[in-house]
Amino acid sequence: MKHIVILISGTGSNMAAIVRAAQQQHWAERLNARVAAVVSNRPGAKGLDFARQAGIATGVVDHQGFDSREAFDAALQAEIDRHDPGGRPALVVLAGFMRILTPGFVAHYAGRLVNIHPSLLPAFPGLHTHQRAIDEGCRLAGATVHQVTAELDHGQILAQAAVPVLPGDTAEALAARVLTQEHLIYPRAVAELLQKI
Repeated sequence: MKHIVILISGTGSNMAAIVRAAQQQHWAERLNARVAAVVSNRPGAKGLDFARQAGIATGVVDHQGFDSREAFDAALQAEIDRHDPGGRPALVVLAGFMRILTPGFVAHYAGRLVNIHPSLLPAFPGLHTHQRAIDEGCRLAGATVHQVTAELDHGQILAQAAVPVLPGDTAEALAARVLTQEHLIYPRAVAELLQKI
């Protein structure tokens, strides 16, 4: 059985979309895969409640308890790997996980670490993507599922979805429209990647 570990920092709406897809599409039977755990760097992350209610193991590695990014990433790696009998899950999925990961962590999960970013990469890596798209006069915005590399918001693009930027859009309105597409493309991209592993 292929194990997936999902990392979150907040409400975990993309995590919830993946969990629901895994249940509705019977990933256990069809893909020989399951969401084994949801791990957060914030003890109060609301997404942990959703995971527990879905019967999924949870874990917390609070980044505030570490003196360095390397020490935090080492503890996070240990927490992730304990949720797979082979010591390293098939996929580690970042779903609103708001930490920049060290090159050593990324290398440990090379080819098996994915993220979703709220822009049409390579445009607007980093933060404040929706406001930046509006400020630049873009007619389209969207989301990108990509492999994670040591370079922020780079890596092979696995899926994208576009939405129009409407006259008078606010960053919040655009973000909400993009999020509906994230919930569609992220589970699909994860399933397609699992078929190749």
